[in-house]
Amino acid sequence: VQLQASGGGLVQPGGSLRLSCTASGSTFSSAAVGWFRQAPGKERLFVAGISWSGAGTLYQDSLKGRFTISRDNAKNTVYLQMNSLKPEDTAVYYCAATSQRWADQKAAVYNYWGQGTQVTVSS
Repeated sequence: VQLQASGGGLVQPGGSLRLSCTASGSTFSSAAVGWFRQAPGKERLFVAGISWSGAGTLYQDSLKGRFTISRDNAKNTVYLQMNSLKPEDTAVYYCAATSQRWADQKAAVYNYWGQGTQVTVSS
């Protein structure tokens, strides 16, 4: 599975962005997908995850209500809708896939990683 993350950019505080993670490979529709982010000088942290079918989602507690993860298996794409963005959301956002059916917060579970997309929240 090869993953391509896109949709990042510069946005003002309070704005929104939608990130996309598009995959190649027939096994994507059976794989759970997660989004992680890494700010400069900090560790990579779990943001959100979605099960293979989309029926189950998982979020970092502090992001619930602002971020929404979804997927369209017909398009081999997972989305991360980010609303009410704050300067502290600034980071490189990575999508990752695992052969497991259900998402997990642990980065070590994920076998495949995209290249990352930069999100900068600043006025």
